[in-house]
Amino acid sequence: QVQLVESGGGLVQAGDSLRLSCAASGSTVGTYTMGWFRQAPGKERDFVAAISSSGAGTYYADSVKGRFTISRDNAKNTVYLQMNSLKPEDTDVYYCAAIKYVVTRDSRQYNYWGQGTQVTVSS
Repeated sequence: QVQLVESGGGLVQAGDSLRLSCAASGSTVGTYTMGWFRQAPGKERDFVAAISSSGAGTYYADSVKGRFTISRDNAKNTVYLQMNSLKPEDTDVYYCAAIKYVVTRDSRQYNYWGQGTQVTVSS
């Protein structure tokens, strides 16, 4: 079992930066692919970024490529999402997720989820 807790969300202005953190407990996440997803009320949960267990592979949605950076510190059991040049359309609840071994953008395949952190970007 893996428990995930996101933090770092908040209210910022367009152009600002935020760094989200996802702290894992219950099991080492060193063998898990970690992903970030986001969801607006009434909409599907969209892929944002993923990072392989070693950190060697990173993957991004086209909408955030060049602005967001996913990273991980396996010694701290923590995954980060650095978000720069934020836009109002980035406003969503951001979720951290974990899946063992497989690298995927499909939210339905992730086994473990955090409760989410709200990111609001004002224009």
